[in-house]
Amino acid sequence: MLGGSFDEIEGRARALEADGYDGAATAETSHDPFFPLLLAARATEQLELSTGVAIAFARTPMTMASIANDLQLASKGRFTLGLGSQIKPHIERRFSMPWSHPAPRMREFILGMRAIWAAWSGEEKLAFKGEFYTHTLMTPFFDPGPNPFGPPKVMLAAVGDLMTEKDDRLCAAALLERPGNAGVAGADIVDRCKVGMAFQQSGGFRIGLLAVVEHFAHFDDLQVG
Repeated sequence: MLGGSFDEIEGRARALEADGYDGAATAETSHDPFFPLLLAARATEQLELSTGVAIAFARTPMTMASIANDLQLASKGRFTLGLGSQIKPHIERRFSMPWSHPAPRMREFILGMRAIWAAWSGEEKLAFKGEFYTHTLMTPFFDPGPNPFGPPKVMLAAVGDLMTEKDDRLCAAALLERPGNAGVAGADIVDRCKVGMAFQQSGGFRIGLLAVVEHFAHFDDLQVG
């Protein structure tokens, strides 16, 4: 995980890249998950950057699409938007946002973002109407235009059967968080992804394991107790 104070983020990101790490992620806990990634994007050239995860239902598809589009632009195509739903008490009482039918709502949230990105790229007029979200207005003043790096990849936290069974129109990856038994849980995730058709049809589909790994500046800093 890419954490620490804002004064440390850029140095940590550069160190991770120099030590051969493929990517780094942020979590939405006590700080916003996006600001550190912007700093890391400006400080690195190859490090893949992602949220692991950002809370979808604390925002709308439009606000999330805008943030993700900007990070994809700032990172020159290295950003993956990892999304999670959180739970009802946090969404309603901490974020003061609506909660209902989390799996169908998440599906619609992601489809709404993709419709917004498609409108910005000039592929189609914005005319998204769903059960939970409606986005039908996009004037030139608010349209950032096509992203030269394409839309961000989307990764969904694989929590529960319904959240995992998504087809390849939605996500490029599933994120397995804090499993009790990574092997058993991972096999179960693969089965559920197959049900959702993502695994068979999207050749680039990935399953990720969210693990907190401490990065040491020097090997001597690692002490095994």
